[in-house]
Amino acid sequence: MPSLGADMRAGTLIAWKVKPGDRVKRGDIIAEVETEKGLVEVEVFEEGVVDQILVQPGEKVPVETVLATIRSEGMPVTPAATVVGAAVKERAPTGAGPEARPSLEAPHPPSQPPERRIRVSPLARKLAAELGIDLSTVQGTGPHGAIERADVERAAAKRLAEKAPTPPVSEKPIPPMREKPAATEFQVGMRRAIAAAMARSNREIPHYYLETRIDMSRALHWLEAENQKRPIKERLLPVVLLIKAVARALGDVPELNGYWIDDRLQPQEAIHIGFAISLRQGGLVVPAIHHTDLKSLDELMEALRDLITRVRAGRLRSSEMTDATVTLTNLGDLGVEKVYGVIYPPQVALIGFGKIAEQPWAENGMIGIRPVLTATLAADHRATDGHQGGRFLEALNRYLQEVAKL
Repeated sequence: MPSLGADMRAGTLIAWKVKPGDRVKRGDIIAEVETEKGLVEVEVFEEGVVDQILVQPGEKVPVETVLATIRSEGMPVTPAATVVGAAVKERAPTGAGPEARPSLEAPHPPSQPPERRIRVSPLARKLAAELGIDLSTVQGTGPHGAIERADVERAAAKRLAEKAPTPPVSEKPIPPMREKPAATEFQVGMRRAIAAAMARSNREIPHYYLETRIDMSRALHWLEAENQKRPIKERLLPVVLLIKAVARALGDVPELNGYWIDDRLQPQEAIHIGFAISLRQGGLVVPAIHHTDLKSLDELMEALRDLITRVRAGRLRSSEMTDATVTLTNLGDLGVEKVYGVIYPPQVALIGFGKIAEQPWAENGMIGIRPVLTATLAADHRATDGHQGGRFLEALNRYLQEVAKL
């Protein structure tokens, strides 16, 4: 069971994508795990053959519990009792009785074909349980027919309409009152996970903050001219320029790209920027855009669209939840002018952007109006100090003045 967050303690295995005997390679999706932040696709980082499945769908197990074993090509099959016994020993009590423990005997083939597995998002599953909706009767409209929250809400409204008595013809029906729904278990769990991570950050990390104002006129003029050459679906958003400029600046100041682990800074060579994305049902996730510095602006735009789509559908990969080396948050579309973020441990920096607003700007003794962006840096004082932070913001400004070179 992978650790998919700074304060994740356990996860629920939802489904296997492989079975014993299947060949797998690095990057293959082998399982789906549900955490307090949603459904995550678990990747494999080894090549070989799936040897044994040790945890069954529906089981909640602690982080680092052995879920399955993979053997290299040509290696002998591991005895079942040895591996299952080790897995049981590693597990912490989850409240399940003896009947929930895996059997040491080889499983018998099912006498009947397994039922079709219903694809459903974690939020939809919890909402259906709260409303008493049978998911087998719900038509999914999400990716590959997955059932989403809106599908469950439609099914609940349809059931309510079927049960409601038909009003007399002479009476005018009274429209139902709209009440604000109570927070779901999923929303409560996500807020709990965010609270734990942020409380740990404030408790353990000595933050320092820097900010700078950046003239965005050159960047926006270039972006407008560039987008005029492109079809609407291929146009770039200003945030893509910010993401790439941050990646380039991190290349100049690598001390901000890494982790604080074992009381020391561990800089990371690869730059995987975690981009904060809010969820419609509340809360947020910060999946990583891998190798941000090596991607072109077009590749970053495509990666960002794909990431947002999969976040909203609850289809993130485990590496996207664990690999971020720094976090970027952009609240400009909400009208926020400045962002003072809280670092996500074990990272050592967070970059925040507000809205681009017209402001007075003095240059060469002349005052004019320019589109100005306020960029902030929250950094871990154990890993860096204001000198490195200032160098980073200066580099960020420099790259945003020469966006054609990004």
